Amino acid sequence: MNKPIFVLNGPNLNLLGVRKPEIYGSTTLSDIESTVRQRAQELGLGIEFMQSNHEGTLVDEIQRARSEAASIIINPAAFTHYSVAIHDALEAAELPVVEVHLSNVHRREEFRHRSFVSLQAETVIAGAGAFGYIMALEYLAQR
Repeated sequence: MNKPIFVLNGPNLNLLGVRKPEIYGSTTLSDIESTVRQRAQELGLGIEFMQSNHEGTLVDEIQRARSEAASIIINPAAFTHYSVAIHDALEAAELPVVEVHLSNVHRREEFRHRSFVSLQAETVIAGAGAFGYIMALEYLAQR
């Protein structure tokens, strides 16, 4: 069996559908997970989907991905803009990485324009809403 794609989600994404729907939409993280799992099944891909509000937990999952995953889709949320630990874990994982953001971070506050994760990502998808996860999955399937 092929290794799964790890889909990792950072802080506050558990509040999707409730927190700032004018920015992040009304789709919940559970809705996104269901859609991603369905499309992955259609593509014959395995998925491990998780969310954490804790930086170290995400680092642990990235380190686990090094030996157990084919690639990583990550929406690091606020950790995008300052987590050297996540950057370093992604670098050490030596896997294809797709960075996803629901909103277009470049049209938002200045501090959101910098990403430590992008330095390790093959592709960055921002501003496509929940569909960005499907775009990331499709990219990895074609890779």
